[in-house]
Amino acid sequence: MSLDSVRAFFAQKAPDVAVIELDVSTATVAEAAAAHGVEPGQIAKTLSLRAGDRVVLLVTAGDARLDNAKAKAAFGGKIRMLDLSEVEGVTGHPVGGVCPFGLATPLPVYCDASLKAWDVVIPAAGAIHSAVRIAPERMAALTDAEWVDACR
Repeated sequence: MSLDSVRAFFAQKAPDVAVIELDVSTATVAEAAAAHGVEPGQIAKTLSLRAGDRVVLLVTAGDARLDNAKAKAAFGGKIRMLDLSEVEGVTGHPVGGVCPFGLATPLPVYCDASLKAWDVVIPAAGAIHSAVRIAPERMAALTDAEWVDACR
């Protein structure tokens, strides 16, 4: 279902973007980088966060790490990662396949400045073996994302 919702998202908003399906897991940054033959930083990981009473998605470069002080400033308060048990229910995507596309419920999406180091990034596409290749600016535009500086 999750992969189908991502396919439907791209069919409607960006039919030129192809969903890539591999025979191996790309659930972690290391697995995805190896499978796609790129540097870990080029993998766009999507973090599911609780910022106060709201859930947000933050897409970062694969080698970036959340900086608590910057994230607190960017989101206006204390943040924490969602529990693994919450992620799929909120996003519609399994852990390892979470992405800002084809979400089960509308969520605010933020793109971290760390993505701007790359011309093309590779975020997951709703499953642990799927992804897309996309320019960070285009990903932000398609998902109505706001740019923030929340990582180191």
